[in-house]
Amino acid sequence: MAGSKQILFLCTGNYYRSRYAEELFNFYARREALPWRAFSRGLAGKVPPENVGPISRHTLEALQKKSIVPEGAERYPLLCSLADFELAQFVIALKEAEHRPLLLMRFPGWESRVSYWHVHDLDVAKPAKAIAMMDRLVLDLIRNIKASS
Repeated sequence: MAGSKQILFLCTGNYYRSRYAEELFNFYARREALPWRAFSRGLAGKVPPENVGPISRHTLEALQKKSIVPEGAERYPLLCSLADFELAQFVIALKEAEHRPLLLMRFPGWESRVSYWHVHDLDVAKPAKAIAMMDRLVLDLIRNIKASS
């Protein structure tokens, strides 16, 4: 969307959490006619080998349950670069305990300029719980953007 403001969602591998937040945010932003678009990236030094295919089946299933057709279902995970931070007006990492150290290591100085959510990955939380949390957080973000517009 030309002229839109950008939100960057970060997770470790850009496969599950950040992709879900991106797709959900973009769906609601379009529906509410907000001049915002989200994109997502991974903070890992390389794409984790356990990520099979372009996007997590948990992400696809959760979007399908909401009748959301993901725009980026064919896109493979992308790792973050400094240019991504410079493009975004707002950056959200999906789990502070996991992502603050990665930011500090890979992008020093940015760890204090990022907002953090506390959404666990699959090794800690079942997808239903993490997705429900992201649903609430993305809706809260949409409400806050609308209120400040």
